Amino acid sequence: MAEVYETERPRRRRGRALLTVVLVLLLLLLAGLVVLDRFGASYAERVLATRVTEELANQKATSGEPEVTIAGIPFLTQVLAGDYQEIRIELPDFTAPTGTGENITMPLLDIHARDVKAPLDTVRSGQGDVVAGTVSGTGTVDYAQLAKLVGRDGVQLSEKDGKLVGSAPLSIPGQKPIDLAGTAELTVAEGVVRVRFSDVSAPSLPDNPLIQAAVSRFAENLAFDLAVPELPMNLDLREVQVLPEGLRVTAGAENVNLSAAGV
Repeated sequence: MAEVYETERPRRRRGRALLTVVLVLLLLLLAGLVVLDRFGASYAERVLATRVTEELANQKATSGEPEVTIAGIPFLTQVLAGDYQEIRIELPDFTAPTGTGENITMPLLDIHARDVKAPLDTVRSGQGDVVAGTVSGTGTVDYAQLAKLVGRDGVQLSEKDGKLVGSAPLSIPGQKPIDLAGTAELTVAEGVVRVRFSDVSAPSLPDNPLIQAAVSRFAENLAFDLAVPELPMNLDLREVQVLPEGLRVTAGAENVNLSAAGV
């Protein structure tokens, strides 16, 4: 019995040692795959950032260095399947011409392309279509820029209770300047945010027909249109939201051919 015991013991040790080696090799293989996966994702993100920069230049727009993030882990399985969950593109300090002679700057233009179909052959050859099921982008225009669009001295714009309010002094001959304020109505049409003021008044406003007529003209002069600049990926203006820091514009599109859009 002693001899059998002494024979089995080394075998068990060798078995445990072999198992340990196999586990170590598997862990190293997994670590290598993770590193390869992250390297592939980083490389693809850098390539996309370069393409986005080129598209901005073609549109005569500028921004800080684009930050591209390809969501979803593992990345390589998405490449093989040709189906990407989401690609996020952040453009800091995005500035672009509106087509009406002004430049509009957004601290951040945040773009999300979801359900992106990019077959492996297309990625490998550079030929073919890369299509995103939906693309959305949001950016904020501060009130200082909007006030300049009014083209009137002393105009101040701000948010109150979720609405855009504006104020400015009204000068009337023979009268002290009257500080008027009103609430704006916002509508979106054909890539333009139309801003029209109503209920313009002031405390203790004299009930004088001449003054009332001057106030009405004043409200009309406060009106302005915000022409949203051309956005990457052919995004169309969808809605606008009044926030404390400015007007947030949201643009979107469906079934966007990213290859045709220059990305």
